[in-house]
Amino acid sequence: MIVIKLWYILPAILVFGFLIFIHEFGHYLCARACGVGIKEFAIGMGPRIGGWTSKKSGIQYSVRALPFGGYVSMLGEDEESDDERSFTKKKIWQRMLIILAGPVMNLVIGLLAMTIMVSAVGTLYSTEVEYRELSGVAISEANGLQDGDEILKVGKVRVHTRYEVTYEIMRQGTEPVELTVKRDGETVRLENVLFPSREVDGMLFGAVDFYGGTDDFTVRNILKHSFFRSVSTVKMVIDSLAELIGGRYGMEALSGPVGMTQTIGESVAGGFQSFMYIFVIITMNLGVFNLLPIPALDGGRFLFLTIEAVIRRPINPKVEGYIHAVALLLLLGLAVVVTFNDIIRLF
Repeated sequence: MIVIKLWYILPAILVFGFLIFIHEFGHYLCARACGVGIKEFAIGMGPRIGGWTSKKSGIQYSVRALPFGGYVSMLGEDEESDDERSFTKKKIWQRMLIILAGPVMNLVIGLLAMTIMVSAVGTLYSTEVEYRELSGVAISEANGLQDGDEILKVGKVRVHTRYEVTYEIMRQGTEPVELTVKRDGETVRLENVLFPSREVDGMLFGAVDFYGGTDDFTVRNILKHSFFRSVSTVKMVIDSLAELIGGRYGMEALSGPVGMTQTIGESVAGGFQSFMYIFVIITMNLGVFNLLPIPALDGGRFLFLTIEAVIRRPINPKVEGYIHAVALLLLLGLAVVVTFNDIIRLF
């Protein structure tokens, strides 16, 4: 039975289109600031279905048929050019900034979205431990944690918000974990603290068994929680990629456009908070993934620029082009496999 709904498609297209626009806009703004000539700024891929050409700059602004993808075509980026506005004529640090600007813009938008989400919640949960309303003694309480403790570290990871505490215990709490807490004004290290665990889709996760205190709802604390929750979200993305490569998760854990379309649609149906959370996760994923040192991605292009800076000469453009092309084909192949898995899960 197909569970995806047609009305899920529109919000997904709007989200993907906006995030791609933001990503490419980052490249575009930085390129313009560095004096690089822009030939085309396009949203979408495939045939051009609309747009205009600026009379002042000569830049062609395009909307293309396929809503997934987009690009900024810069002078001298993929061909030889003697024009001083050419991408290859710019200093290496300028080219590095231009390449990084797209993923960084996604991360910045993710931080802004997180700030909106945190502000809308109205409650800022701290790292303070409260066992109120619990019947009996919690597992962690029986293993050294006390009511009123302020958790500073879970394992070796410093935490600043309840969100970070929950995530780190989820990852590390399947086994006895070391906690660093502030108790009665002193820093105390607790060893071998146990937490309950739960199994989801065959994978074991730790679970928090206490309530949390709250921070005052001030602008300073809103910004603090937004920043550290964003950092924790980026860490979650990196951890997930590392665990996927390490074999903890299988290919079935990956989701492509079809799966993300369904997730976005369901988040819209779940309300503002649900949608904003998924929006933050997707834009952070897009930013982090594009920073990976894989050819065809921004991180891969940055890697080639780093090599150029070290050896003090550019890599042969044709060789680099072939490497990016092969990597792109492999990434497209992976996308096809993931999309096929998404479709299979719909039935």
